[in-house]
Parts: sequence; structure tokens; C-alpha cells
Amino acid sequence: MALSFDQNAPKKPTNLTINSDLLEKARAEKINLSATLEKALVEQLRSTERERWKAENQSAIEALNELVERNGLFSDSFREF
Repeated sequence: MALSFDQNAPKKPTNLTINSDLLEKARAEKINLSATLEKALVEQLRSTERERWKAENQSAIEALNELVERNGLFSDSFREF
């Protein structure tokens, strides 16, 4: 599921509040905080969008599962396993 955001949009300075010990340890390991946050946000947004899609399509998913349970799949007659 592709996220729809402009990956080439300019960077914007942002103030964050995080655990001071966590920040100190991340800096000691030379972890790029901006890149790490961006990656975490992309993962969180994907998860959120996935859950929203599932909720929005729940009735269609249930209907399809019922249909398959009652009638099987078109490809069932071609399976050799």
C-alpha cells in the first residue's frame, strides 16, 4: 500500500519532547533522529491506513468470504494439491 505524500517536500524544523536519556543514548550512537522519526512515521501511517482500509471494507470482505465458503473458488477444479 503506497503512501501518498510528497517525498521531495522541503524539510520543516519541528520541536519535539522526548525522554532525555533516550535522546542521549541515540546521540551517543550517532542515530539520525530526523531520518529515524520519518521512517517511524511512514510505518505508523501505513499501519493506520491499512487498519482504516480493513474497517471500511469489512462488509465486502465478509461477503466475499461467505461466497467462497458457500461456492468455493473458481480455481478449485484446477488444483492438484
